Amino acid sequence: MSTQKPWGGRFSEQTDRLVEEFTASINFDQRFYNEDIRGSIAHCRMLSACGILASTEADQIIAGLETVRREIETGKFVFSVPLEDIHMNIEARLTELIGPELAGKLHTARSRNDQVALDIRLYLKKEMEKIQELLRNLVKALIKQADANGNVVMPGFTHLQQAQPVLFAHHLLAYVEMFSRDYQRLENTGKQIDRLPLGSGALAGTSFPIDRQMVADELGFAALTANSMDAVSDRDGVMEMLFSGSLIMLHLSRFCEELVLWSSVQFNFVTLADSFCTGSSIMPQKKNPDVPELIRGKCGRVVGDLVSLMVTMKSLPLAYNKDMQEDKEPLFDCLDTVKGSLAIMAPLVESMTVNRQQMAAQAEYGFSTATEIADYLVRRGLPFRQAHEIVGNIVAYCLEKELEFRDLTLADWQGFSACFDEQVLSLLSADDSVRSKDVYGGTAPQQVEQQLKRLKMFWEVAEKSENS
Repeated sequence: MSTQKPWGGRFSEQTDRLVEEFTASINFDQRFYNEDIRGSIAHCRMLSACGILASTEADQIIAGLETVRREIETGKFVFSVPLEDIHMNIEARLTELIGPELAGKLHTARSRNDQVALDIRLYLKKEMEKIQELLRNLVKALIKQADANGNVVMPGFTHLQQAQPVLFAHHLLAYVEMFSRDYQRLENTGKQIDRLPLGSGALAGTSFPIDRQMVADELGFAALTANSMDAVSDRDGVMEMLFSGSLIMLHLSRFCEELVLWSSVQFNFVTLADSFCTGSSIMPQKKNPDVPELIRGKCGRVVGDLVSLMVTMKSLPLAYNKDMQEDKEPLFDCLDTVKGSLAIMAPLVESMTVNRQQMAAQAEYGFSTATEIADYLVRRGLPFRQAHEIVGNIVAYCLEKELEFRDLTLADWQGFSACFDEQVLSLLSADDSVRSKDVYGGTAPQQVEQQLKRLKMFWEVAEKSENS
């Protein structure tokens, strides 16, 4: 395959080999091959419809492009570093197949600048749909666990200190809320990138009488980009994807941190399936939660992908600059990492065992119903701050005497405040505490059930939309 540069006419010297290797992107942008060929075929058909190419010429070019696609997909295609990128590799092979005069006509009314902008948008649309499907699979696993353990009470934490009892389902649905926002964020990004940039040329548009809308319709874009300079230099969609990917990984990392804690001997709230854990090379008893640990670790690299591209873009003048070639490696790394993490998390969550009795037992300790007792005193007429101090004194007393609330007699309670009566003895269980949080968004069983129905409906609609 010829390695002649498409811009060689201006130059009197060959490109240095080190420059070729340093500036080439083919080692990573070859994954754009399908998008690049799709865009070229649509562009070719449009040129023919507009009378810029003869229909027989368009047919030959399209047949050549389809041959190139088959060669790439069957592993027969040999990518060339001197040809720099996926666009020139495909064009060079097309030239071999149908001749330079005909192949050279394909690039009429376009530039590599609007070509790569098109490839990125087409690729992002496809990849975001995959991520949305993987998010849906993970949410299904979380909802399944919430359904199966709807009445399980666990200790809730702030500062990683025992705070108030909550339903385990309520805790899981907190992550469903996070992943629902992630899904919607991708939806919004999809709307932003759903504009065809092809036809913008290098930066100023084209003088040929092309039909951009025809290309947009064939490639499935909802609209056209309105400014040619912005279209070729815009990488907002890539950065939004990196930001969305960073948040997905951040949410996964938070959940994975809890799985690591919950599966420890000290917590023993859940048991992860053996098939998602590993052992120790020296300690026979070990069962290590390597999968959630590794996902937690991968969060940092995706956040790094976002930061690296934002720093690259921050000072670039309009329009295209070679710096923007640095968008692809962080994008591909982010997409691969997010997809891999989501794909393994769904079966991990679905296969884990919830240790209900351990959760329920732990929820009863640590004075986790203290707020309910303070609220009880408020309903008896005390200001909350005074009630807070009284209950704080009771906690201090219990700690000194190594007692729990349930060990106190009514006389003990009344020794701290005359407002206490026998009703206080019915406020000491974690179940009572959970049931009392009967406010929209609270952890009371009826409220959690309501939110579970709402979230199921949201994701059912999302699934129908994906399949339509």
